[in-house]
Amino acid sequence: MPKLRGEAFWRETLRSAHYVVAPMVDQSELAWRLLSRRHGAQLCYTPMLHAQVFLRDANYRRENLYGEACPEDRPLIVQFCANDPEVFVQAALLAQDYCDAIDLNLGCPQMIAKRGHYGAFLQEEWDLLQRMILLANEKLSVPITCKIRVFPDIDKTVKYAQMLEKAGCQLLTVHGRTKEQKGPLAGVASWEHIQAVRKAVNIPVFANGNIQCLSDVEECIRKTGVHGVMTAEGNLHNPALFEGRNPLVWEMAEEYLEIVRKYPCPLSYVRAHLFKLWHHTLQVYQQLREELAKVKTLEGIVDVNRELKLRCQEEIANQKEGEKPKEGLPFFHWICQPYIRPGPKERCRENGDSGTEKGVRGKRALEEEEDGNSEILSKNKQKKKLRNPNKSFDPSLKPKYAKCDQCGNPKGNKCVFNMCRGCCKKRAFKEVADCPGHGLLFKTKYEKSLSWQHSQRGIQTPETSQRGDAEVGETAVLKEAGDN
Repeated sequence: MPKLRGEAFWRETLRSAHYVVAPMVDQSELAWRLLSRRHGAQLCYTPMLHAQVFLRDANYRRENLYGEACPEDRPLIVQFCANDPEVFVQAALLAQDYCDAIDLNLGCPQMIAKRGHYGAFLQEEWDLLQRMILLANEKLSVPITCKIRVFPDIDKTVKYAQMLEKAGCQLLTVHGRTKEQKGPLAGVASWEHIQAVRKAVNIPVFANGNIQCLSDVEECIRKTGVHGVMTAEGNLHNPALFEGRNPLVWEMAEEYLEIVRKYPCPLSYVRAHLFKLWHHTLQVYQQLREELAKVKTLEGIVDVNRELKLRCQEEIANQKEGEKPKEGLPFFHWICQPYIRPGPKERCRENGDSGTEKGVRGKRALEEEEDGNSEILSKNKQKKKLRNPNKSFDPSLKPKYAKCDQCGNPKGNKCVFNMCRGCCKKRAFKEVADCPGHGLLFKTKYEKSLSWQHSQRGIQTPETSQRGDAEVGETAVLKEAGDN
């Protein structure tokens, strides 16, 4: 059967999907996809998978794609990040029998993508992207799609999209933000960029950005003319977004936990989902937030979820007539609703700063010295403090290490060369020396080897000995004859 392309691929394979759940690292796993599909999602993506790891690691393939077969989890698109055409295509060949299309991630703006040189940090390398998509389009039995971020300039964004279409991309998802727009700097996505791309290409286009409720989806389709709308955070805070409902949080949480029992996933994924679902409630019940962070089992998470439900039901029972939601929320905190990400100024105020240039601390509130003590810790350090209350983050109490003579890393306290283990190993090997401090015994092992070889030479059978004597006799005769 020939591979479907463009509009035919969207209509027949993707069943004219309008409501799409985005690829989310460690968040769009099978259990969450099934929950989303039950509540209106028509197409889902896997979490972003690393092509190089997928290619070499059978366990990674099994955990992320080759698990239990689930007919309800279709149509499904597998997303890869990659920067090498051969690696990308070889990984895609291993995945194509388990999905309806392969997506190339060209939209991830995170620092890990910058270090790994993939995602949105490939958007200037058009020659490389053309080679990747051309090869994938030629070799794969399923269509190739792409998810991109926009350039500040609309014309350049349009040319970028047209280049991907020409190379063989059969469906394009456009996130209407630049790679610099992330976290507290995310701002509003540009539907104007998305509309321009939709008009300029002949393949289906999905829009991504500014989606918090079903009315946003409908407005986006009307304004941009796209075939479908993709959401990430909106879906995480309200899995029933595409149904146009705002259900009670515990209904969604309990349903998700039941699916997890049938289709298990790492506990960290489950915890992260509950943090999103219960986000507003956990601002009220901070102690339960801490318990959810520390719990080590699925049953423990179920217990915290049950306690949150009971607390909310008590609030509902004691609610006064005409009482309105607090903290400026559109609904009471126990109802699934959007989370508005604070901008830089709001984030500074949350961290106790004035918002001035001098007061801005970046992504997190860092340590502050107040009366000689560190009163404000980063979130990561707060978690470490919960696990170990006696832990100190005072830099003056950290032990001072002597440096390696070779590279400047901490040296071994008992190293005979005054080096770190790596440098010591190289020198000890080169000089056939020992370093008991690092457990390196090159000299000792060499001497034992020589001793063993000498002992083997001394152990000879009588036959070997006689033969050896005869050979020596023959050599002596020949030598004597030569001398004469």
